[in-house]
This record gives sequence, structure tokens and C-alpha cells, in this order.
Amino acid sequence: ADLGWISSLPALFLLVSASFASWWSRRFGDPVRSMFLPGLGMRLLFLLPAFAPLLPIQWQPLWLILSVSLPAIPQGIASVTFLGIIRDSVEPSVMTRLLSLRQLALNLTIAVAALAFGVWLEQAPFPLNYQVMFLVAFAFSLGSLWHCIRIRVVVPSEPTVMAAPTPVSNVWRSRRFQRVAIIAAGVHIAFFTIVPVTPLFLVNRLGADEGYMALFALLELGAGATASILAPRLNDRIGTRTMVALSMIGTAVAALVIAFSPNLHVALIAAVISGGSWTAGAGVGVFRLFVDNAPTGEITGYSTAYNQVIGLSIFVGPMLGSMLANGGVDLVLVMIIGALLRLLAAPLVDMSLISRWRAARRALQPAH
Repeated sequence: ADLGWISSLPALFLLVSASFASWWSRRFGDPVRSMFLPGLGMRLLFLLPAFAPLLPIQWQPLWLILSVSLPAIPQGIASVTFLGIIRDSVEPSVMTRLLSLRQLALNLTIAVAALAFGVWLEQAPFPLNYQVMFLVAFAFSLGSLWHCIRIRVVVPSEPTVMAAPTPVSNVWRSRRFQRVAIIAAGVHIAFFTIVPVTPLFLVNRLGADEGYMALFALLELGAGATASILAPRLNDRIGTRTMVALSMIGTAVAALVIAFSPNLHVALIAAVISGGSWTAGAGVGVFRLFVDNAPTGEITGYSTAYNQVIGLSIFVGPMLGSMLANGGVDLVLVMIIGALLRLLAAPLVDMSLISRWRAARRALQPAH
């Protein structure tokens, strides 16, 4: 239950706070300046958990839930602002390449940190090992904030900076955005349904420890880094929607591999499949769909609605998985249900997959 709240409650806070992003941006005029305070607040996510051991043990789970939930309030504002800054700073022709390189940098640095902290958590005494880890992470996050506020909007879209942003109610009337919202919601709900259940399964069923979880994350992120390099070429060849749909099929295969793994070694295969698929599908593909369908002069309103969709989806998904696990459903069955949801998300993204599958079946049937 605690894992479920940790995974889903921040998304609910983000959903609400994203609604205030337009008001916050108008107060500053400059989107880069308006990002500083929310950007600092969201980075408390790395600092607050370090104080958990100082509290009575019965309060510690509640503190950890609050530690990841409260920073989601400024994160909602920062996320909307950051999307606007990206749109106003980067030419559309290089957007996919930038997103891929950004995802590559994220995955590589997180992979190195996961490996280093995994060794540290195994060797250092508890709870000092976790406290030091969170403090170091917070220091690095301040470095990232410094880089964010140095971004310069080369050709700002005047309506985004000076005029009142497009109301979210008007955004929802756009059929193009409605399609993007349905795809983003389906992809995130399907994927995050078993996100809190997966580590529970690995620990309870297969006996994973902290070192193994670090290795699992390392392989997942390494595969994601590789997918970041390949995503632009794949996107140009098969299209964004098809890339996202195939990625969801990949995440479904990863869930099934974990569900039927006889040991921890086989489960590592799922880490590679899941990391690569999710990075190409959501880290690059879904975000590219949003950018392609958001008018430049109305980016704040569209970013607000997009973040609300993501926040609601990430709240609903983990809660579904946690409810199943807490309701006495076997963890193997929960993993299978999650895989089926991910599989169903593929035709939701690209309906042409069904017609292609039918055409392939007809081609393989013997001629009469």
C-alpha cells in the first residue's frame, strides 16, 4: 500500500498544481525566471527523505510518502514552464534529436548513479547509507537547476510570454490534442499499473536485494540510453505513432518475462526490454506527439493540459496495481494483467497495427 501511494500520490498533486502554471508564468513574464522557485521546490524530493530516520519509526512511512508528494506541487508548475521553454528555444527540425540526446544523458547519468549508490547501500551502515545517498542526489539536482536557469529563449513566442495563455478549456476542444491526450493517458496508465508491483515481485518472489535492484536499474537505464540513440532514426523510418505502439508491446513482453522468470538472472532480460521500450515510446515518442500538435503561441495552455493528463494517468495506474495486490490477487496474475493492459495500449496508439496484423495473417495463409 505504501509503495502504491508513493508511486501515485505525487501525480495527483502534480495534476492540481499544473493548473496554476499559467498564473505563475504571468507573474514573471520571463519563463526562465519563473522556473527557478518551482524548480528548487521540486528538488526537495531528494532532500526530504534524508530526515526519515530522525522520526519515530511509526511515522517514517508517512514521512516518506509526504517527501515524494509535497515536491510534486512545485513540480507541476515547473514541468509546464519547462515544456514552454523547450518549445520556444528549440527548432522543430531538431526536436526529436534533442529529446533523444537528453534522454541519453539522463539514462547514462542515472545508470552510473544507480550502480554507485547500489554498492554504497550494500557496504555502508543503515540508515546512514540512505541519508548520504539522498544528500548527494540533492546536491547534484541543484547543479541541474543551475543549468536550467541558464537556458535562453532565442525567439520567444510572444503570446506565451506577454499575453494571457490559452485557457485549458479551449485546449480540450482541439481534436488533435484530444487524440494526443488519449494516447498519453493510455500509455501511462498501462505502463504504471505494475510499476509499484514489480519491485515487490522481485523482492518477495525472487529474493532480490538492494545490489540486484541497482543492477536491474542499471540495465534498464543502459537499454534506455541505447534506445535514445536509435529513436530518431526509428521515428523517421516507421513514424512516431508506430514507434510508440511497438514500444508498448515491448513493455508488455518485459512484464511477462518477469512474471514467469524462474530466477533473478532471467528477470534481467526484462530490464533491458523494458528500459529500451519505455524510453523510445514515452521518453521520445509520446512527447514528440505532444510537441507536434501544440501550437507555438499557445504552448502554456497546452502544456498545462498535457501535464494534467500525465499526472492523472500516473495516479490512476499505480493505484490499480496496488489495489489488485492488496486485494489478495496473486502477484503473478497482477503482472499478467499489467502486461495485457500494455498490450492493449498498442492499438490505441496506432490502429493501423491491427490492419497490418490481419494483412500479415492473410499473406501467411496458404493459397487456395
